[in-house]
Amino acid sequence: MRISINTPIGELPRVGPALTKRLNKLGITTVADLLWYYPFRYEDYSTITPIVDIHTDTKVTIKGQVTLIANKRVFRRRMFITECIITDDTGSIKAVWFNQPFITKLLAQGDLAYFSGTVEMTKFGLQLVGPQYEKIKKEQTHTARIVPMYSLTERLTEKQIRFLIKLVLPLAEQIPDWMPESLRRTHKLIPLHQALREIHFPTNKNTLVQARTRLKINELLLLQLQSRLIRAALQSKTAPVIPFDETLTKTFVGRLPFTLTDDQRRAAWTILQDLQKTTPMNRLLQGDVGSGKTVVAAIAMLNASRAHFQSALMAPTEILALQHYATITTIIAPEEARIALLTRSKKMLRGKLATSATFNRAIEQHEVDILVGTHALIQDKVKFAQLGFIIIDEQHRFGVDQRKQLKQKSDSGTIPHLLSMTATPIPRSLALTVYGDLDVSTITQMPPGRKPIMTKVVPPEKREAANEFIRKEISAGRQAFVICPLIEESDKLGVKAATDEHKRLQQDIFPELQIGLLHGKMNIEEKEHAMNDFSAGKTNILVATAVVEVGIDVPNASVMVIEGADRFGLAQLHQFRGRVGRAAHQSYCLVFTDATNDKAIERLTALTTTQNGFILAEKDLEMRGPGEVYGLRQSGFPELKIATLTDLPLIMLAKSMAEEILTDDPDLSKNELLAKQLRQSSRSVHLE
Repeated sequence: MRISINTPIGELPRVGPALTKRLNKLGITTVADLLWYYPFRYEDYSTITPIVDIHTDTKVTIKGQVTLIANKRVFRRRMFITECIITDDTGSIKAVWFNQPFITKLLAQGDLAYFSGTVEMTKFGLQLVGPQYEKIKKEQTHTARIVPMYSLTERLTEKQIRFLIKLVLPLAEQIPDWMPESLRRTHKLIPLHQALREIHFPTNKNTLVQARTRLKINELLLLQLQSRLIRAALQSKTAPVIPFDETLTKTFVGRLPFTLTDDQRRAAWTILQDLQKTTPMNRLLQGDVGSGKTVVAAIAMLNASRAHFQSALMAPTEILALQHYATITTIIAPEEARIALLTRSKKMLRGKLATSATFNRAIEQHEVDILVGTHALIQDKVKFAQLGFIIIDEQHRFGVDQRKQLKQKSDSGTIPHLLSMTATPIPRSLALTVYGDLDVSTITQMPPGRKPIMTKVVPPEKREAANEFIRKEISAGRQAFVICPLIEESDKLGVKAATDEHKRLQQDIFPELQIGLLHGKMNIEEKEHAMNDFSAGKTNILVATAVVEVGIDVPNASVMVIEGADRFGLAQLHQFRGRVGRAAHQSYCLVFTDATNDKAIERLTALTTTQNGFILAEKDLEMRGPGEVYGLRQSGFPELKIATLTDLPLIMLAKSMAEEILTDDPDLSKNELLAKQLRQSSRSVHLE
């Protein structure tokens, strides 16, 4: 049978139904999938060590002859032990394997083989424990080289994966190399088929670096090209012109109960300038928690309303939508703009609850200027009369299709201007790749009068002292949050964790205090009630799940307690911390953990050393990856198999390469292979 890169994996030699199922579990369904299944690490077994020179606790490769091999059954421990004496010109050493009696059928006395593994000191002297082994042949696969290590699934071995990849590796030459040859030569990148061969079975460390560089550039270059083509396509569309009303804006800013920071003024002015253009704005407004992004968005929405265009603000949760609605109705007067709220369970029109029919008719007949809501905004029944401006808060939490549906709500023949907002700072590398088609505005300044939040990691032995500190703060008139992590996989909304903690605190720790509860299984009325009681000071402590990560604003709260903090990422911990410190009094973040491993402690310690969300975002990206930090797996961002978004030099190289290609060939008509590859890997991004 002739095998090609499109051959189903089950048709390869030695691949039966059971192995096919295991490979499918890893996403390997064809020969091509196998070639693109990269190792996640390597063992360097390329140096051969004479037996006389080996030392304990080292990884070595020995070239020797099997002088004795036998199985021994240990009834007391219910196991087989395979023992093998290996000899070279300098000496002998014993190798042992546990519960692998079949080895005696693969290795026999007199065989010449390589053995790679860790040397351990036992009461019988130095031994190789569970080493990789392979008879000497023309080219080694599992020993005596830089050996690839792959992610596995149950009942699948490294040897099986390596055998299959070695089998199909010559087919890598069938994969078209879509990178323009002139570009590849200019930047000294190896051909694609060579990169695939070297990523799986490197000749040496240098060729491995070359392979990784080429394959990383592949992924990053496609991202850069996609971003630039999206940006170019957007520039060809027409957006409504929203004039800047200077008198209205000055009046609005002048009556705010606070002074805008310079960053807020700059961001607002940039957005107002974008709104006056005929090309659609596609801007990301990023700012640390509490930096005042909503006010900046309100200035733009007010100008849109004055120009007779509707605005839609979409938030990821009902609580955040309610918070935005409360903020906007407080700072924008009813005579300036008619504001409505739409969530799954609530429709507010002119400050009162409305029926679906009445509400939808009001939107369609332009009786609403600003509509705040959740993903309920994208329902088919919701039709806008003149949608000119869209704001999406915490936009990485929405799927691409949801964002696209909202942007298609305009029937005027124009594309609404788009402002995405996030309180999770975007590191530069991510801004250049995932968000490369967006213009970025950043608010780094905090409102005047805010004090840095004192952050402490609290070990188990200091819990009692921490509880006394919380009691002291509450006695002084302050309030506290207690955040609980998801503990059980089955408890996806954290109900059990939060309920148990609420009961423990109320009965055993703070029986004299009023303690509220907020978790994901409550309906919106129950959530509102819990939040309103906390905001009004009726409850002293609010026990909650991660539902409070964004959008909760209780200036009187001065203590943030995070239980099981090692279960959260840095970005999320920083979001929690941002729920306090929103007034002039000193605030505190107490990070509770039972973790003892170095990585968890390093991450939590980073939180105590800086208040800067951008520094923490870089650290979080480095430690956990973009999929975990920014929810990108749910928002249309393709999983990078080999490139990392912490490798800024390669990202910058890919950026310059994309510019070079598109300057010479804007529509890729001269690069058919590249255009085809781009279509295959293309994604809908940022509403286009």
